[in-house]
Amino acid sequence: MTNADLNRILTRTVDELSAPQSLKGLFHQHREGFPLPSGRVLEEIVSLSRSIIFPGYFGRSTVNTRTIRYHIGVDVERLVQLLAQQIMAAMGFAEGDDSPLDAVSCARRAEATAMELAARLPQIRQTLATDVEAAYNGDPAATSFGEVISCYPVIKALANYRVAHELHTLGVPLIPRMITEMAHSETGIDIHPAARIGHHFTIDHGTGVVIGATCIIGNNVKLYQGVTLGAKSFPLDADGNPIKGIPRHPILEDDVIVYSNATILGRVTIGRGCVVGANIWVTEDMEPNTRKYKKE
Repeated sequence: MTNADLNRILTRTVDELSAPQSLKGLFHQHREGFPLPSGRVLEEIVSLSRSIIFPGYFGRSTVNTRTIRYHIGVDVERLVQLLAQQIMAAMGFAEGDDSPLDAVSCARRAEATAMELAARLPQIRQTLATDVEAAYNGDPAATSFGEVISCYPVIKALANYRVAHELHTLGVPLIPRMITEMAHSETGIDIHPAARIGHHFTIDHGTGVVIGATCIIGNNVKLYQGVTLGAKSFPLDADGNPIKGIPRHPILEDDVIVYSNATILGRVTIGRGCVVGANIWVTEDMEPNTRKYKKE
């Protein structure tokens, strides 16, 4: 093959890869000053948030009662700085919106949003403390809260989720999903940041759990590995496209237990105190304090 042949092949390949019809839905045109958020920086943000929420277990191992205020102060300042930069980058991610963005006003909004997230960290810690307690009380093999925090994948997944959920409620695009997907890759637990989850929540073992975007989960709920809280086939519009933004995932009221590999689909309500057995499908409401098991 001659050099001329190679050049023709390369030119044709570049032309095909650059053609608008081949890029539909796959090309993000960057706005000046608004790159996509960085996965590497978000990993640092996750690490910082975990070290702030669980000092001594994540981040610096030398923290003690004399130095904790200093360490948390440094970490919070770094977190706000990095998060503000990433939120500003995410502001350029607006599907189908090519309107110009004012960098100065966006920077101010991003900084204010990052500060608001920091202000919510004490409440996030309080809620995560109840999740640690639930995991400890729900597992006879757990020897201490420290073991739960250090070793249990549910705590890592929930730490990401609870930070991401607050960012979602603050209207931050893209970043919340990136943060929960990091936990998904790390733990095998897939929680959409838009889901609403109460206190004292735990997932035993955890691998393979899926919690959809419009799920509402009450307090003192326990799931086991492989549980899916998903959607049935959702309706289409007149053009045959899926209708998005409608409630399509289950509601689990307080004190529900769902055992391993159970699948609950659609906008059904699992009443307070219900028990859903392993390896079954649920597509209808369950009255409070009822049980559903797979028949032999």
